[in-house]
Formats: sequence, structure tokens, C-alpha cells
Amino acid sequence: MTIHVVGNVCIDNSFHLERLPQPGETVNAETASEGLGGKGANQAVAAARTGAAVTLWAAVGRDAAADRMQDLLSAELDDLRLSRLDLPSDRSVVLVDGLGENVIVTAAACANAFDPLREGALPSAFRRGDMLLMQGNLPSRTTADCLRQARAAGLFTVLNPSPLPLAGMELGSLSLLIANRPEAQMLTGEADPQAAARRLRALSIDHIVITLGGDGAFLLDGDASLTIPAHPTDVVDTSGAGDCYTGTLAGLIHRGVPLARAAGVASAAAALSVSRPGTLAAFPTLADLDALIPSFTTDNT
Repeated sequence: MTIHVVGNVCIDNSFHLERLPQPGETVNAETASEGLGGKGANQAVAAARTGAAVTLWAAVGRDAAADRMQDLLSAELDDLRLSRLDLPSDRSVVLVDGLGENVIVTAAACANAFDPLREGALPSAFRRGDMLLMQGNLPSRTTADCLRQARAAGLFTVLNPSPLPLAGMELGSLSLLIANRPEAQMLTGEADPQAAARRLRALSIDHIVITLGGDGAFLLDGDASLTIPAHPTDVVDTSGAGDCYTGTLAGLIHRGVPLARAAGVASAAAALSVSRPGTLAAFPTLADLDALIPSFTTDNT
């Protein structure tokens, strides 16, 4: 069985600064780097590092950046389905301050034009028991159509609506929604995470996880609720922490780890990632995760 991650991939240009610039101000970076990014790619790699079989479906341009992204992804994933478009490959600029907080700007021509259903290969790859994992980078209609077809084909469907909640999108075709506190509020109008989760559950979403940063996460599994505690850590760089959490959670669920236990391990994985610099380089390896999983006994589920 396979996790199909449908999303975006881009080149990240990261700059580490003592503080973020004010409007109109130029600030010299302490360090700068270039690497692989994009929420689709990040979550696919995080899921693959759990030991799950992952296929990444994304769009890139016909340029040197696309060739580099393919090489980098091939080192992490066995199955790449990259559509080549006559557009510039997507890029992001990531600014990280001395406290590890970040701001990101993305040029997303390929993600905006990508429609894996129109190309036809994605639906033919679906097998009952597979998982579809999507984010908020693609056009909302494309995302909704993919999730609906996957659910009809018997897949476990997962949506992480970051970076933007998908306004007006029908969410009833979801097996699992993973959102942070602001996203949950924008989707429901409820500031309280528990109230937001129950409103989302009323839309016939099977399972809801709302991440709460330093306060952990709130899980609504059917009618059962649980608060997952956060893991204390020294924050170095928060880039990709939500992707690490989402991809790890999806991969562990697909491996058969119960949802509550998987959410605890994903929380520990995200805490580990923010204690290291970088994005994919900071994500836990399979060995890291195997060391984390035994610490979550039945008492933690």
C-alpha cells in the first residue's frame, strides 16, 4: 500500500538573521543556504522516513532547478511523479530570526497550474487501502476533486490545509484533517480548538488533529478526545515543523500505528526537528523515529 502525496515542490533560499527586517529595511544575513522545499515534498519525505511507501506527485519546470530537485528527491523517495511544465520551477525565500521564527514568500506558478486528475495518471494509481495526503498549495478545486475521487476509490484521505485554509471547499470527503489553531479558527469561526474540532467533526470528517504549538495538540477521534502534550525543546529553527508533524503522523498511521500514539510520536518528531537548523536536514530519520516509538506506551494513547 502507498501514500500518495499530491502537492508542491520548490527550491528554498533560506537566510538566517538576528532579527527580521522592518518594512523598507535591509538586514544582512548571518548565513544563507539553498535546498529542497515545498510542503508536498517536505511531507512526502517525512512520511517516507517512517518507513512507509510514498509516491510524490508534483509539478516542476523545464529548468536546472527542476533537475536539481529531482536529484535531491530521488535520494529520499523511490517513486517520483514529477510533471514538467513550461513554467519556471517554484521557489521560496525563507527568513529565520534568532529565535527560530520564520516568514516565507513563495513563487508558485507550477503549483497553481498543476492538475494531476486532468493528466490522468493519478486516479489509475489509486488502490483501495492507499492513502492520499494533500496540503493547501494547489488550487482548491483541484484539491477537492482529488480528495473526493480518492475517498470514492477507498483511500484514507488526509488534508493539511496549510498554507491557506481552502475557503468554500467541501471537507466531508476527509478521513483526517490536520490543522493548526489559526487554520482551525478560519475554517470554523471558533477560537477554542476543542469547539473548532467538534464543528469540523460535524462535517463528517472522521478524525481531527489541531496542533497547538507549545501547548501540544488536540485530537478528536470519532467521539473520543485527547490532548497530546508538547515536547520541551530548545528552538533553533521552526521551518517545516508542521510538515514534519503531518508527514510523520501520516506515515505512522499508514504503518498501522494507532492515531493517538502516532500523534504523540509526531509531536516528538516535530520537537526534534525544531532543535536543529534547516528543514529536511532537520527531520528525524527512520532510526530517530524507531527510538522515539517505544517511549509511547499504551498509557500514552
